[in-house]
Amino acid sequence: MKTGNMKLIIPMAGRGTRVRPHSHTVPKPLLPVAGTMIVERLVETFIRTMDRNIEEIVYILGPDFGNPIKEPLQEMSARHGAKCTFRVQEIALGTAHAVYCAQKDLNGEVIIAFADTLFDSKETFNVDGADSVIWLKKVEDPSRFGVAVYEGEKITGFVEKPAEFISDLAIIGVYYFKDGAKLKKELQYILDNDIKGPGGEYFLTEALDRMIQDGKLFKTATVDEWLDCGTLRAWLETTGFIVEKEAYNLVEQIEALAKKGTMIIPPVYLAKNVTLEGVTIGPNVSVEEGCVLKNSQLSHSIVREQASLEGCTLAGSTIGAHTKLTRVHGEIHVGDHSIISME
Repeated sequence: MKTGNMKLIIPMAGRGTRVRPHSHTVPKPLLPVAGTMIVERLVETFIRTMDRNIEEIVYILGPDFGNPIKEPLQEMSARHGAKCTFRVQEIALGTAHAVYCAQKDLNGEVIIAFADTLFDSKETFNVDGADSVIWLKKVEDPSRFGVAVYEGEKITGFVEKPAEFISDLAIIGVYYFKDGAKLKKELQYILDNDIKGPGGEYFLTEALDRMIQDGKLFKTATVDEWLDCGTLRAWLETTGFIVEKEAYNLVEQIEALAKKGTMIIPPVYLAKNVTLEGVTIGPNVSVEEGCVLKNSQLSHSIVREQASLEGCTLAGSTIGAHTKLTRVHGEIHVGDHSIISME
């Protein structure tokens, strides 16, 4: 049972250079994972696992993000019964600066979630009794992440990318605050006093440390799954994991497609209006809406909407929307509206 309302603030001003060429035309959080945008999967997780209603979603965008980016976010927010608000981060100056760009929205109960990763939990998160809750995941190599130092369920401090072992609970980029105004106060202090961390950026963990020093009670919430979408390889691996986890029922399609010389090796995600003729597809393949694949073999790959492939043998590949490939073989990562034909 939901016990209240809150805002969800999602900083997503970066294009995502590590998922190029796809992020040349669409920012990383709008890329699909088995038919659903990364950012929508994040929102759905909060709706499923939080004990509060998400009444408003605030998206912090880059200055060049126009209607082709805003419209899908508006539609997605409406699907989930949430008000949609846009803020802009003109220059990327770090996580603290990104969140401060939503200063007008930092009041009351808020969740901040960076749209780089997906997570899941079998449990419902109860945030009662805490000034803040930080979502964590146990990792093998904590030196790659910001980590939380804790005693029981109480957090006592934070360290960015520790050179020596301090904690193996990594911060996954999800934070709850009972009073967003208190966070805004600390962010303002960091910016006004030019307190920068590694790389000359303003870090959100600095604000969290200041709140702990001020006596605020921080609790932990651990997740069962933490999936990265920050690189091409990670996007592929996460898509494969989700396709297998969600176990799409393709029995009827497999039988019908077999008559057209097509073999499906599960797990595979097939969107609506996909044409397959003489194709061997799978495992771990996601094909988005309106694609046409003929006389091809695909495994461990993503094919975005309205793409066309003929005579191709691909593995570990990501194919952009409205792209046409003919007789292409091996591993390839190609952006939207491309045409490649290998004679």
